[in-house]
Amino acid sequence: MGFNCGIVGLPNVGKSTLFNALTSTQAAEAANYPFCTIEPNTGRVSVPDPRLDKAAELAKSAKVIPTQLEFVDIAGLVRGASKGEGLGNQFLANIREVDAIVHVLRCFEDDDITHVEGGVDPLRDADVIETELMLADLESLQKRQVNLGKKAKGGDKEAKAQLEIIEPILAALEDGKAARTVEFDPTRMKEVKALQLLTTKPILYLCNVEEEAAATGNAYSAKVAEKAKAEGAACVVISAAIEAEVAQLDAEEKAEYLDSMGLEEPGLTRLIRAGYELLDLLTFFTVGPKEARAWTVRNGAKAPEAAGAIHTDFERGFIRAETISYDDFIACGGEAGAKEAGKMRVEGSNYDVKDGDIFHFRFNV
Repeated sequence: MGFNCGIVGLPNVGKSTLFNALTSTQAAEAANYPFCTIEPNTGRVSVPDPRLDKAAELAKSAKVIPTQLEFVDIAGLVRGASKGEGLGNQFLANIREVDAIVHVLRCFEDDDITHVEGGVDPLRDADVIETELMLADLESLQKRQVNLGKKAKGGDKEAKAQLEIIEPILAALEDGKAARTVEFDPTRMKEVKALQLLTTKPILYLCNVEEEAAATGNAYSAKVAEKAKAEGAACVVISAAIEAEVAQLDAEEKAEYLDSMGLEEPGLTRLIRAGYELLDLLTFFTVGPKEARAWTVRNGAKAPEAAGAIHTDFERGFIRAETISYDDFIACGGEAGAKEAGKMRVEGSNYDVKDGDIFHFRFNV
C-alpha cells in the first residue's frame, strides 16, 4: 500500500462527500448535520500510474496491480475536542494511526449548508483543528513528563533520554507551535515518531471550492496556499462536488466532463501526487508475464527494504536485486531487450532505490 491519510476537518466542510467520491463508495453518509460520521470509514483506491500500464503492455502481463492509497474518513472535530467535546477523544485517537493528515477546509459559500463556526473562514478553521491537536499533544506529554521526571531523578538513563525529546516539544506546544516545528538530529527521529503525536504528522490542506473555482481556486484557497507555503505543508484545490460527479462517469464521459470544467485530471490524481511528495515516497515495479505490480517505499530506502515491501522473507534473505530503470525497460522493449543491451544491473544491499526501478529480487531463507 502507498500510505494512509486521515481526512479531518470541522463538520460540514465536505469530508464525507469527498471520501465517497474518492473511493467511489457511499460508505460514509454525507449529510447536512454535524457528526454524521460516527465510525471512521476506511477506503482504498488504486494509485494511477501510466508507467505501470506501459510496462505491463510490453511484458504482456496477465494482471496489472497498482499500489493502493488508503483514506480514513474521521468524523468532524469541533472546539473543545481535546477535552472530549463532540466526539473528540475517540477521533483524536483515530488520527494517531494515520501517516498524514488531509485537512479539508471549506472554501466556498453556500447558504444551504450550515457552518459550525457561523461563517466561511478556512484559516480560522485550520487554526481550530490545529489548536485541538496541539492541546491533545500537550496533555499527553505533560502526563509523560511527570512520570519520566521521577524516573530520571532516580538515575534512569532511558527516562533522561526521553525527556531530552519531550521537553523541547513541550516548550513549542506551550508557545502555540506544532511538534513538527521542533528540529531534532535525524538519529533521534524514531524516538520522536514513537511518541505518536498528532502534530508531528505531515499536513496536506485540501481546499474544497465551488465547481467554478476548481481549475483556478478562489480568494479563500489562495490564503490557504500562502499558509501552507509558510508551514512547508502541501495544498491542493479540489471541488468535492465535481469529484462526486466524476466518480459516477465512465472513462470517456469523465474526460469530456473534466475538459468542460477546465481540468486536465481528477482531483484524486492531484491529491495522490501531493501526498507522495509530502511523505517523500517513491514507486518501484515488479514486472513479468503473470503480473505487473507497483509498490511504494520511502525515498532513501535501500534495496532490501524494497524487497521487504513485497515479503519479509525477501528482505531477511536478500542476496541481490536485478535492476532495470523504467526508461531503459521501455526504450529496450522490455526485460529481454534491456538484458541484451546491457541495461540490467545487479545491485546489492546498499543500493538506494530509485523511482521507477523495475526489480527482480534474489533471496535465500
